[in-house]
Amino acid sequence: MVITASRLLFLSTLALQGLSSSLLHAQQADDPFKSFPSLGAPQKTQKLNSFNPITPESATAGVTAKDIRLEAVLTEKGNPVEQGLRWRVFSPIPASDGKLPLLATSEGGSTEFQLVPGEYFVNVAFGRAGATRKIKITEGEPAQKQVLVLDAGGVMLNAVSGSDMRIPPGELSFSIFSADEKEDGERALVMADVKPNTVVRLNTGTYHVVSNYGSVNAVIRADIQVEAGKLTEATIQHRAAKLTLKLVSEPGGEAIADTAWSILTSSGDVVSESVGAFPTLVLAEGGYTAIARNKERIFQRDFTVTAGVNADVEVLLNDAGSQASASGAVDAQD
Repeated sequence: MVITASRLLFLSTLALQGLSSSLLHAQQADDPFKSFPSLGAPQKTQKLNSFNPITPESATAGVTAKDIRLEAVLTEKGNPVEQGLRWRVFSPIPASDGKLPLLATSEGGSTEFQLVPGEYFVNVAFGRAGATRKIKITEGEPAQKQVLVLDAGGVMLNAVSGSDMRIPPGELSFSIFSADEKEDGERALVMADVKPNTVVRLNTGTYHVVSNYGSVNAVIRADIQVEAGKLTEATIQHRAAKLTLKLVSEPGGEAIADTAWSILTSSGDVVSESVGAFPTLVLAEGGYTAIARNKERIFQRDFTVTAGVNADVEVLLNDAGSQASASGAVDAQD
């Protein structure tokens, strides 16, 4: 299923089994990208003219450079973008290393370059979106303004746990991949470690988003549609919660130090291992077993994670449990 910027969707499934419940909407104002921090967007600067590419031969011949104005728009009929652009002008003739020589750069919005008559490649980047055009400047004719269509939009990602519990930004990260799978089943990575509430500027199309809450198994995937000239705000719903583990002598007691922990799923797979008096971790919704090892004694407790309900998981230390060794039986604590 694809999330688009022009409609409201609710998608339901469990973590690690497909798409999550997701809520998003789109903005389309004069400039929907001004109000939020963005990735890959240079700060607006004053116009920077090109390094003058007049060669000694052309200067001798009296060739005069011409001013050429460059503009970029998100859509065919959109207004010029006036911030966040990076312009580059290349010679179409490869250098000895096989690369096209970079002749000029500019950052900000619309710009002007002084170029002698000839052919050039002009590239404009808007975050991860971009467009390239080959232009020709003819001697004796006025230079025409060049308008490049980026065909781009943006996406801003966030997530909640359970129905509406906001997840701290430091515990969330997103990765954006292309929607198409390669022959080996993998997807091309577009951008990794995207933080919440950050605008990512992309060419229009469908992208595969992976949301990670914590570092264990709270992972949600969704396909998101980016539309030209629109900002898609997507809030993904994780079915997970944050837990703090404690080995205690009595309910509500002080956590016992130097305890090694293993967390198993209901099917017996180990999903987390740690050492500490009260380690904290995020787990996807479901049933688990906590195993605590302290001074060659082993204790365990079965528990259930409910989406959006953060809690302490206390494993009780009692006389029977304290006699269990690493090689002996494991006592279950309720």
